Amino acid sequence: MLEDFLIALALAMDCFAVSVASGVIVGRRDLRISLSLAVLFGLFQAAMPLLGWALTARFSHYLEAVDHWIAFGLLAFIGAKMIFDSFKEEDQSHSSTLHPSKPGARVVLAIATSIDALAVGISYACTGSEHLTQLAQPLVLIGIVSFLMSTLGFYLGRRFGQVVTRRFRPELLGGLILIAIGIKILLEHLLG
Repeated sequence: MLEDFLIALALAMDCFAVSVASGVIVGRRDLRISLSLAVLFGLFQAAMPLLGWALTARFSHYLEAVDHWIAFGLLAFIGAKMIFDSFKEEDQSHSSTLHPSKPGARVVLAIATSIDALAVGISYACTGSEHLTQLAQPLVLIGIVSFLMSTLGFYLGRRFGQVVTRRFRPELLGGLILIAIGIKILLEHLLG
């Protein structure tokens, strides 16, 4: 359960960061935008691991000898990417086509932040999750945590603006968590 929560929290860091930026961009209290962004982030974050698992589960018996390396590699790659991205300077000129007040932009943002979750679904298939019932709890948890972190991020972005993003790098924390989980999976398989 703790591992599932940490994965959910790590995946939600992109949602949090984008929601903070959206709150800064919108700059006003807008429950419609905040709620729709959080719902979309939660749905896509929960659906993408399911998609990754479904695509991989059919072939996982062919991958058993190297599944721990695949899971480690995917989580380490995603984590490293998140860490690298956390040190990039954000573009302060926000494109009007991706303005969070536009419904289409919110869908694009939800898809973009959930790509990492697809790889997590692949790692679920490679680490023994053979049945959909085994994924129900982690997927619901991922969706709920993403929803809550998005809601919090939008509020903080609107309330505190750029002070939050300068002092706290949520992608860095998320990246470190994913790498740590990848190392744990690898060590459990190699030493177990």
